[in-house]
Amino acid sequence: MFKLYGKYLKFYKKEVILGPLFKLLEAIFELIVPLIMARIIDNGINKGNVSYIWQMGLVLVVVAVVGFCSTLVCQYFASVASQGVGTKLRDDLFKHIEGLDLGQIEQLGVAELLTRMNNDINQVQTSVAMLIRLVIRAPFIVIGAICLSFVINIYTGLIFLAVGILVLVSALLIMRFTIPRNKIVQKDLEVTTTIAKENLNGIRVVKAFNKEGHERKRLEKSTWQLKTDANKVAKIAALLNPIAAILIALAILSVLKLSGNLVNNAIITQGDVTALVNYLNQILVAIFVVCNLIQIFGKASSSASRINDVFALEPQIKYGTVQNMVASDNLYELKHVTFSYPEASKPSLNDISFSIKQGSFVGIVGGTGSGKSTLLSLLARVYEPTIGEIKLNNLAIASYTKNCLNQEIGFVFQKSLLANQSIRANLCWKNPNLSEQELIAALKTAEANFVLNDAEGLDRMIYQGGKNLSGGERQRLCIARALANHPQILLLDDSLSALDFKTDYNLRKALKALGITIILVTERIEQIKDANLILVLDDGNLVAQGRHEELLKSSNVYQEIYESQTESEVQL
Repeated sequence: MFKLYGKYLKFYKKEVILGPLFKLLEAIFELIVPLIMARIIDNGINKGNVSYIWQMGLVLVVVAVVGFCSTLVCQYFASVASQGVGTKLRDDLFKHIEGLDLGQIEQLGVAELLTRMNNDINQVQTSVAMLIRLVIRAPFIVIGAICLSFVINIYTGLIFLAVGILVLVSALLIMRFTIPRNKIVQKDLEVTTTIAKENLNGIRVVKAFNKEGHERKRLEKSTWQLKTDANKVAKIAALLNPIAAILIALAILSVLKLSGNLVNNAIITQGDVTALVNYLNQILVAIFVVCNLIQIFGKASSSASRINDVFALEPQIKYGTVQNMVASDNLYELKHVTFSYPEASKPSLNDISFSIKQGSFVGIVGGTGSGKSTLLSLLARVYEPTIGEIKLNNLAIASYTKNCLNQEIGFVFQKSLLANQSIRANLCWKNPNLSEQELIAALKTAEANFVLNDAEGLDRMIYQGGKNLSGGERQRLCIARALANHPQILLLDDSLSALDFKTDYNLRKALKALGITIILVTERIEQIKDANLILVLDDGNLVAQGRHEELLKSSNVYQEIYESQTESEVQL
């Protein structure tokens, strides 16, 4: 937590310094009030001096107004600093997450990252406000009250000191138990968020399979666990309030008993007794504040630790310095490439070797889970091979900068994702300076003429995830988005699956006319019958490669896939 404070509070030095000073000023005036009341009792009420009472009453009003104004100034500085730290921290964390590898993000989980981006940062943000407003004030009130009690009488001061030490020990013990348990609560919150996110994203599937009851039970179970663990932490933290109240009550009884003898012996006055009781009550209020601070900073400490864990992650994929590709006849060359996902029991791809010529049309086929999408991700350098080497234009793919690869490679993922923006904004993701003619040309090539025929055209708004579009429309818009930046390599991860046969044929024909390298993952062999090279994967292994006619003769796996599709067509 202090690491985050040191990093972000340096931007708000004025607020961090002046805020506590104004709060300290308010605390000083609060400590003065019992002394003024003591003087009013001793010199005004006991002596019947009405004018003195009015004078000191006016002093009390001035003290209250100045203290109130000081509090307002402190609140303002605390708000500026806490909101600013939260904004900067959230912005930096988002940028850092964007820079992580896809594998790292998948390993952490979207729900967990959302929890850290929102709830955890909110906890740290709240702790910053409390740091400026109360962290100095509460201890100062306690220490100031103890010191002033010694000024009034040394014996009463010892009672105050003993109470302060006992409360401090109690607070430290409670913090020791609550901080680790707060981490468990945060983990429970992540599980609940994950379940809620899964259900919201897959609400159609849940309803289609009548699983509302099952999912409701899952959520109830996770929220019950969250409630149970949160209650445990709250119960432990709540112990400090009654402990402090009991100690203060005992201290008040002790002070009153001791003060009775001291007043009878004229060692202290009745006003001093009133001041001592007021100081004890101030200590009690300050301790209640400390109770809340313990909970706030306990949660903030756990949250800061989780945020720092994300910041500690460094991208495993390192990019080179080559900014421009020099075209060569041999585009891709893979040598004994093996890839394993973290904590996987076996490799997803095993000892893959092949080469792809410039401007060729390549198809990748195989059964479900054979590694087709993983191989395409390696070609786009979304993932890094565990073993082996990938060359692009006779240079190691690691030699190129990230911008160079993004410029030259257009990747259309298996899941068609579109942002809640206009079609124009979605198409301009890579390059916001694309002209309207370039966007229209990309749409026409992608057979996305439905956009051009629409009255709103490029300014039509898309719902989050493209939910106001059909599956085929989403796929064509994603292909148009990849084409708009004029890539030399187009990677299509089963991106034609939702198209009808006519649109599919016209789109493939238009793509081939561009003269760029196209690598298509597909389940339909009909789409790649005329490919220059077909790669056949089975359980992570490259079992065959060649043209359609060759594979029909030499590959049993390819033959099975082809026959299953032709038999289905005959039956239909």
